[in-house]
Amino acid sequence: MKILSPILLFVAVFCMAAFTSKAPSAYKIGDTATDFKLKSVDGKMYSMANYKNAKGYIVVFTCNHCPFAIKYEDRINDLAKKYKSKGYILLAINPNDPVAQPEDSFELMKVRAKEKGFAFPYLFDEGQKIYPQYGATKTPHAFLLDKNRVVKYIGAIDDNVDSAADVKEKYLENAIAALEKGETPSPEVTKAIGCSIKTKK
Repeated sequence: MKILSPILLFVAVFCMAAFTSKAPSAYKIGDTATDFKLKSVDGKMYSMANYKNAKGYIVVFTCNHCPFAIKYEDRINDLAKKYKSKGYILLAINPNDPVAQPEDSFELMKVRAKEKGFAFPYLFDEGQKIYPQYGATKTPHAFLLDKNRVVKYIGAIDDNVDSAADVKEKYLENAIAALEKGETPSPEVTKAIGCSIKTKK
């Protein structure tokens, strides 16, 4: 049996470490989300720190082009308006790389926001640094955080992509209602239904 030289042994250990090391884990219920600072379509930079008196944060990963995201645009806008007066701030983030999906460029985000009259900051995840931290996989994908940025709910906005009128379970709104009462949302996690996030190949 041959004994590895110190150099070969070092290389073997390094390679094993490289293959077994993990990327930062996606947020789970109970994790504290790190704040971000992202550019909005109005040219300003936004972070959760801008809203020191917020009772909570609704972070929704969405985009211009995805048919699922388009079906939820009005619902997201309505959520932003409804819950702002209750102290909850909705921040929408486009996680897609515009090289992979040109319809999701920052310039076209500005056009879309103006067309739809978005009542929330529409932010661009430049360099795609934020969505992996959250573990977002779809557009749309919603995350509800309390005032301390603790993750309380992850998943779908509701149970009917095609029709807001036919929604039976308003998952996100129910989670906010539970948070208001000091209770644990049920369910805490649902499956997000939408388009995959687009990255450069």
